[in-house]
Amino acid sequence: MNALVLGFAESRSSAAALAEQLAVPCDEVDVHRFPDRESLIRVPRSAGTVILHRSLDDPNAKLIELILAASAARDGGAQRVVLVAPYLAYMRQDIAFKPGEAVSQRVIGKLIAAHFDGIVTVDPHLHRVATLAEAVPGIPAIALSAAPVLASAIETEQNPVIVGPDSESRQWIESIARPLGLDMLLGSKERFGDRRVALSIAGIEKTKGRTAILVDDVISSGETLIAAACALREAGARRIEALATHCLASAEDIARMKASGIARIVSTDSIPGPTCGPTLAPLLADALKSSGLLQT
Repeated sequence: MNALVLGFAESRSSAAALAEQLAVPCDEVDVHRFPDRESLIRVPRSAGTVILHRSLDDPNAKLIELILAASAARDGGAQRVVLVAPYLAYMRQDIAFKPGEAVSQRVIGKLIAAHFDGIVTVDPHLHRVATLAEAVPGIPAIALSAAPVLASAIETEQNPVIVGPDSESRQWIESIARPLGLDMLLGSKERFGDRRVALSIAGIEKTKGRTAILVDDVISSGETLIAAACALREAGARRIEALATHCLASAEDIARMKASGIARIVSTDSIPGPTCGPTLAPLLADALKSSGLLQT
């Protein structure tokens, strides 16, 4: 297989894990940032198919560097450049909620489609579009679910209750709870700003004396999980844990979540950080192998 994985310094271990699953070489993109904050990008080598691996947390600089790396790989002879972005930013803004707002999903989706021959991501935060292909048009666009990976972090002998904090989390709690035969509850949420939410959970009394595991796709500030944890604690839950595909929370936010009563917070390795647990590499590798994106 004439393929190569190229990663970046902040997530070299995740890129290496993907390369190992694919049985292809792995190398690191060299990034030099000038005092004026421009980036000089250098790829150490290329191949027929180059897989650029990078999550798009803190996306503004990363997007430009990815596009430059894709161009350098093509200049080096790559016939196909595939983006593996375990976390894909700018997907939630799919309409203009107020006059004058940019529809970032549409803009970033077209930008990615213009520079890559395919994209693989995990649990993108889509609202009013049914598929990732609608957001990233014209190239193979694969959105994977991390539910099986998150399920591997659950200790089923405790007979925990799987709790989704809001309606958007239904797909994850169902995909995790049903195969494991676990009880599940779904909350409803009203948001008053980036850091103010009100939350209620129907049937919350079932968590009394039991372990409750909150499941969501993204932890941003952690306010939703904090509100859920407070409700679960008041309902008598014996222990509260949280699982998420992506954790964007700061160290201060993580400390606040733990102070609210969440004993364990686990996310996948989509974004490096203190909550990282199970790796997405096998899931990503299987998708690349079955999609035909590795063929040149």
